[in-house]
Amino acid sequence: MTTPLPTVLIIDDEKNTREGLRRAFAHKYVILLAEDASRGLRILDEQPVDVVLTDLRMPGIDGMAFTRDVTARESAPLVIMLTAYGTLQTAVEAMKVGAYDYLTKPVNLDNLEMVIDRGLESRRLREDNRRLRLELDKRFGFDSLVGNSKAMLDVFETTRQVASARSTVLITGESGTGKELIAHAIHRLSPRAERPFVVVHCAALNENLLESELFGHEKGAFTSAHERVLGRFEKAQGGSLFLDEIGEISASTQVKLLRVLETRTFERVGGSEPIDIDVRLIAATNRDLHALVEAGGFREDLYYRLNVVNIHLPPLRERHDDIPLLLNHYLAVSAEENGKSLSGFTSEALKVLCAYAWPGNVRELRNAVERMVVMARGSALTLKDVPADIRNGVDTALQAAPAAPGEASLDIDANEKDLIIRALRETRGNRSAAAKVLGISRRTLHRKLHVYGLEER
Repeated sequence: MTTPLPTVLIIDDEKNTREGLRRAFAHKYVILLAEDASRGLRILDEQPVDVVLTDLRMPGIDGMAFTRDVTARESAPLVIMLTAYGTLQTAVEAMKVGAYDYLTKPVNLDNLEMVIDRGLESRRLREDNRRLRLELDKRFGFDSLVGNSKAMLDVFETTRQVASARSTVLITGESGTGKELIAHAIHRLSPRAERPFVVVHCAALNENLLESELFGHEKGAFTSAHERVLGRFEKAQGGSLFLDEIGEISASTQVKLLRVLETRTFERVGGSEPIDIDVRLIAATNRDLHALVEAGGFREDLYYRLNVVNIHLPPLRERHDDIPLLLNHYLAVSAEENGKSLSGFTSEALKVLCAYAWPGNVRELRNAVERMVVMARGSALTLKDVPADIRNGVDTALQAAPAAPGEASLDIDANEKDLIIRALRETRGNRSAAAKVLGISRRTLHRKLHVYGLEER
C-alpha cells in the first residue's frame, strides 16, 4: 500500500510567496493554499493537515494568534512560522505560543524542506509513542501510577505477580496514596480484564444500604423495594469487586461477607435462594485492620480471608525521591488537559514543593499541580504559583538552608540532570517518551542532554 503524502498548508498574503512554495514542494507534499489566517482556520476545520507554513504579519489574524489557536487543538499540525521581520524576541514568542520552528525570509528552500521533514518525523514518533503508551497502559495498567523508588517498584512487581491469581488482595495505605489505582491495575492485568470492575465505597453507606448494594434485594424485601434489584456482587460476575474502606463495615455485614468468601454464594436481601458467584475480591483500607482486630472491631477470620496478599502503598513522605517525577508527570498531564504550554518548575518552586510533607499524599500533589497550572500566567511555574498553604507548610529555614550531607540536593541543575537520567532509565532510552514524562519538548531534551554531557545515553 502506498503511503499517503503529508499535507502542507501554506498561509501567506503574498500570492508570489504562496505559489513559489507550492511549486517548490508540490512533488513531495499535498499542498493547500490560503491567503490569510481566517481562510487557513476554515481549511483546518474541514480536513486534516500535517504541517502549516504561516506568515507572521498578515491582515486580520496575525501569525502569533493563529499559531496559539491551532496548537491548542487536539491532533494539532506542526506550525512553522515564516517572516521577513525576524528578531530573537519574535522567535522566542513564536516558540512560546507553540510554533515548531521559526524561519526568516527569504527562506532557503533546502533548509525549509529539512525542517518540515524533521518536524514530520518528530510528529510521527510522538504519535507512535502515544499509541505505544496507550498499549502499555492497557497491558500493564500503570498509566496513572508514577514512581521509581524501591518501595513503589516493589508495589508494581507484587501487583503484576498477584494479578493472574484468584486470591483476595488487601491494599493498605493512607488516604491519597493510590489504592484504587492499584486495584484497577490488578483487574486490568488479570484474566478478568474484559469483565466488569465494580467499586463500592463502604464508608459512604450505612449498614442497611451497604448490604442492599452488595447483595441486592428482592421485591418487597422492605418498604421501598418495589422491584428486584441486583447487587454489586452479581454485577461483578466474572470480574472483580473492589471494596474501598473495608474497615468501616458493620459486624453483621462482616459475617455475610465472610460467608460469601467461604462458600462463593450469597442470598439477596429478602431472598432465600443461594446465588453462585465467580468474583475476585479486592479490598482496601487506610486503617490498621490488625489493630482493629485486636480491639475487637473487626473479625479475625474475615481479616485473614481478606489479607491473603497484602499490598502496602507507602505515603509520599517515605518515597521522597518520587516527588520530582510526580510533579513533572502531573505538570505534563494538567498542561495538556488545560491547553497550556509550560516549561517546568523554577528552582525556588521545586525546592518548596520537594520540601513539603504532602499529608494528602499523591492526591494532594496532583490537585496542587493542577491548581498551579490553571492559575499560571508565565511560561514556567514559579514560587508565586505555589499555593499559599504549601508555602506556609514549609519551614522558612528549610527553604533557605542547603542540603545536609547525604540528603538529596535541591540544586536545580543537579535535580534536572537526575530527573533526565531517571526518565531515560524509566523509558529504556526512548527520548521522545522521556521528554513526555519530563513535560518538555524533544528538542529541549536534546539540548539538556548536550548541556549535561548525557548524549550517549
